[in-house]
Amino acid sequence: MVQEKRGSGEMEGDSGLPQYRRLYEILRRHILTGIYREGDLLPSENELCTTYGLTRPTVRHALDLLVKEGLIKKQKGKGSIVHPMRKGIGILSVAGTTRALGDQNLETRIITGPEIRRWPEDFFFSLPEHIRESGYIHMERLRLVEGKPLFYDITYLPNINLPRFTSRTFENRSLFDTLRRYYQIEVTGGEQRLWAIPASDEIARFLGMAPGEPVLHLERKIDTNRVGYSFYSSLYCNTSEHALFGRF
Repeated sequence: MVQEKRGSGEMEGDSGLPQYRRLYEILRRHILTGIYREGDLLPSENELCTTYGLTRPTVRHALDLLVKEGLIKKQKGKGSIVHPMRKGIGILSVAGTTRALGDQNLETRIITGPEIRRWPEDFFFSLPEHIRESGYIHMERLRLVEGKPLFYDITYLPNINLPRFTSRTFENRSLFDTLRRYYQIEVTGGEQRLWAIPASDEIARFLGMAPGEPVLHLERKIDTNRVGYSFYSSLYCNTSEHALFGRF
């Protein structure tokens, strides 16, 4: 069995994560916060091995995750190049809204939860019996861009193997990042339905609209890398100033 090298650049924190994921999280954070910008070269594999005291297969595994997420592309003879960041509102994307917005001024306000509840009898997707029996974690969030409400999001997470989830803070935090970082749950795809509806009094109040104005409603089943585990969301979007995009 290959043992990881140890050096002065050995990573600290997140000790429960495999080494490749710890490096992935560091590089991902550096890209999203602008330390590495579009078109920049990441350090070479040799440099990353030396800096973080890792083996080449470990470094390559971390870089492969960044490629899969669309954050970098590998170019023969050059190395790992930071990929152009998409613009707009990526709620249709497996990368999540925080990732898609990049350095835009995104704010997340928690309205309710996270808290454990029983599933509604008339839930908008069919549920396996073991999922319905376990209950779910309910959370309601309002997402704003540059201080303007963009969408109201109701999330339904099956209450299975998510220890201490209800004690976590999600104010101005990414749900997708939390699932990935602490529970090794990554979004892989899913299905969604969307249509325009008149805004109810409650939705209009959250989104700063007049009641009856058109609002885009999405119902989503979001699949993950955890076998048999999907979560769900119901979103109400004010698209008067922002177009939606994304790959799903």
